[in-house]
Amino acid sequence: MNRLLTSTLLTGAALAATALAPAPAAAAPETYVIDTRGAHAFVQFRISHLGFSWLYGRFNDFEGEFTFDPDAPETSSVAVEIRTASIDSNHRRRDEHLRGEDFLKVEQHPVARFRSTAFVPTGKDRYRLEGELTMLGQTRDLAIEVEQTGAGEDPWGGFRRGFEGTTTLTLADWGIDYELGPEARTVQMTLTIEGIRRDGET
Repeated sequence: MNRLLTSTLLTGAALAATALAPAPAAAAPETYVIDTRGAHAFVQFRISHLGFSWLYGRFNDFEGEFTFDPDAPETSSVAVEIRTASIDSNHRRRDEHLRGEDFLKVEQHPVARFRSTAFVPTGKDRYRLEGELTMLGQTRDLAIEVEQTGAGEDPWGGFRRGFEGTTTLTLADWGIDYELGPEARTVQMTLTIEGIRRDGET
């Protein structure tokens, strides 16, 4: 067999082997559990008090997880559940009022849920998180402007990733019509989320 024929046969065999070889599997999105146990995540809000100052508060009891793929961030997702009775504005009587019929009606609606429907890159480490918020028996579309605040190994051998997002809720959209003055028709929400990657994921 001459050298040209041998070279041709070897080249053909190599090309055939390459064509038949399985394509490398795409990396699966990383899954993170929101670190509420370590109190490294916060759902906070502020609302105008009569136009004079801001009233701040938070929800102390919530949980959730998110997925994130650095190579394809648009495939990311998030799901969060908030116990509405955990609202805390640093004032007992006010919190009792907020839990009642004028506002959150926590006995009838003890949980608020958010489920994402899209995660849209808008710039370096910036995204628009779109989803559905279910609260007070209603489900409405919601968009949250999000920034990735950091990612890397932690001192305990784990891997963490953090995001912060902001959005605004209009009280009337949820059937809340308690008279708080024209300056208090909307609530500004800030969500600070630190997630711990599940073991075994890279």
